[in-house]
Amino acid sequence: MADDLIKLDSVDEYNRLFGLETLHPLVNVIDLKEATRFPTHFTINYGVYAIFLKDLKCGDIRYGRQKYDYQDGTIVCFAPGQVAETEMLEGVKPMARGLLFHPDLIKGTSLGREMHQYTFFSYNSSEALHLSETEKETMLDCLKNIKKELVRPIDQLSKRLIAQNIQLMLDYCMRFYNRQFITRRVANSDVLSKFEALLDDYFNSGKPRQMGLPTVKYFAEHVYLSANYFGDLIKKETGRTAQEYIQAKIMDRAKEQLLGTDKTVSQIADELGFQYSQHFNRIFKKNTGLTPNEYRRVKA
Repeated sequence: MADDLIKLDSVDEYNRLFGLETLHPLVNVIDLKEATRFPTHFTINYGVYAIFLKDLKCGDIRYGRQKYDYQDGTIVCFAPGQVAETEMLEGVKPMARGLLFHPDLIKGTSLGREMHQYTFFSYNSSEALHLSETEKETMLDCLKNIKKELVRPIDQLSKRLIAQNIQLMLDYCMRFYNRQFITRRVANSDVLSKFEALLDDYFNSGKPRQMGLPTVKYFAEHVYLSANYFGDLIKKETGRTAQEYIQAKIMDRAKEQLLGTDKTVSQIADELGFQYSQHFNRIFKKNTGLTPNEYRRVKA
């Protein structure tokens, strides 16, 4: 894989990879039907943001350990720093449209300030966005509007209007992902059940003493999801962040130990994964309004 690694630090480098025209140094609307070069196997280390809408099955994209759930009418996104491997099917011309833009394009814009909210850029394999025909048309309209700005002469409003149209496209992605979380509620419930079971196993098996406090990343990896996708799924299903959910479980365990055993506060803190009992005391009081000793005294 390393031999095929392409460090993609500019939009122009992607355009040259597929033989596409560069209309703007920091952004381009991609239509691979216009490509004049067709690499069949390559790995890209992205230095730009990328959004791809696949028109038909013509190859596989691998990010991390698994292939993308990437079929006709699906969207995948990449952010700077991510690495993805692409393998095209033999004899099949790529059929994908999309958008590439450099981080410099959005500096000083509202999109630049709000980019952190588009967590789907860090979603992992099997987390592609599946579009209905109407949703697909909406995304293509966004691409058309961005392209209109690219083909006209650059003026003092170009950067602002391009960034606003990109933000509109990302807002639609967020809306459609919210819809997908709802329509996949059965699968999401299965993830939530696994999360509950993994939480119980974490504490029952003594892992806190070995590994410390449980993290969102640990549970996301064990259900084969990215931390961002997992966190967004838990938030949609429970109304709480995954971190809040974990902390509530820790507090429940702490209360059981305080009222059901004679263990010291330090012993309980250690068994729950706290490095220092003072940290446990602070978190417990923040959640209950009482110190562990006060809780034990009042509730016993």
